[in-house]
Amino acid sequence: MIKEVLSTYGCSLNSIVIPFGNGLINDTWKVEDENNNYILQKINIGIFKHPEYISENVHSIASYLLVHYPGYYFLTPVKTLDGKDLVFIKNDGYYRMFPFVKNSHTIDVAENAHQTFEAAKKFGELTKLLANFPAQNLKITLADFHNLSLRYKDFVQAKDSGIKERIEKSYELIQFLESQKNIVEEFEKIKTSKNFKLRVTHHDTKINNVLFNDEEKGICVIDLDTLMPGYFISDVGDMIRTCVPCVNEEEKDLSKIQIREEIFIALAEGYLSEMYNELSKAELNHFVYAGKFMIYMQALRFLTDYLNNDVYYGSTYEEQNLYRTANQTQLLKLLVNSEKKFSNIVSNIVQQKSRAAKPTL
Repeated sequence: MIKEVLSTYGCSLNSIVIPFGNGLINDTWKVEDENNNYILQKINIGIFKHPEYISENVHSIASYLLVHYPGYYFLTPVKTLDGKDLVFIKNDGYYRMFPFVKNSHTIDVAENAHQTFEAAKKFGELTKLLANFPAQNLKITLADFHNLSLRYKDFVQAKDSGIKERIEKSYELIQFLESQKNIVEEFEKIKTSKNFKLRVTHHDTKINNVLFNDEEKGICVIDLDTLMPGYFISDVGDMIRTCVPCVNEEEKDLSKIQIREEIFIALAEGYLSEMYNELSKAELNHFVYAGKFMIYMQALRFLTDYLNNDVYYGSTYEEQNLYRTANQTQLLKLLVNSEKKFSNIVSNIVQQKSRAAKPTL
């Protein structure tokens, strides 16, 4: 099948094709052709039911950026010989190809403040440049992806009708997550507030979705499958959830979970270096809430899956989703405990930028 795909791009059938990266959704390969290198991906249609929506969104945004910000580096798919950016192979699936960016690499875990600043700045820059793009015109590539209200509803149903033994084992976690329902209630207010703008949002702002050069400077944002309408809390929240902790969601020893203040500061400074003038006062006041929003939603999703017998995320060992829930719950508690301090950090950054923006008399 791969050779059939390569032929549509005019690549040599003798190209070297090797698995690439560690993404969990799409299959990815590096293609070393006679003249150039590429990244080839097979889209997971079990997750993305309409791959053409992804293609349409990327094309629309690329066209907008080319007109308004021609110097911005936006990684777009390679065209096939007949001018398409999406290949369908019967009885197999959908493929797309990207140029391989020379002297670039990804980072799986935020190791220091500099890396975090660069990644946050890149995500903020993309959102800023698309501030006047009509986000509502984008297709929804993954329905209800960050719909916290729906995730809570699914959680309630699972705790009432899931596996009895698992419900009993999860009693304390269930009680805590129910006690945090105010996070859902705040999300409901955001959706109807005129102070929260519907924006072009990446929705998957892990640090490995930014390409870095050899000097650890951000090159561009990648993995645009979930680029669709949303709120800034999705992007900031996912960065807080995945960058600020010193361990990831698979850590079972809760005592090892800590929040890295210096990473949070770098994240806020990087994102706000681009988005300070774009965010409303209400949005700025919800910067830390964004982290609570994403961590809470992920805890709900892990526990819902556990109660339903691991039908979505699956598991590689017994009670993995229960441990994941405990991990995210502990992270949420730590963030709540640090909320006042972190909110003050954001306020100080905003004040500094406000003073810097005022003309000197």
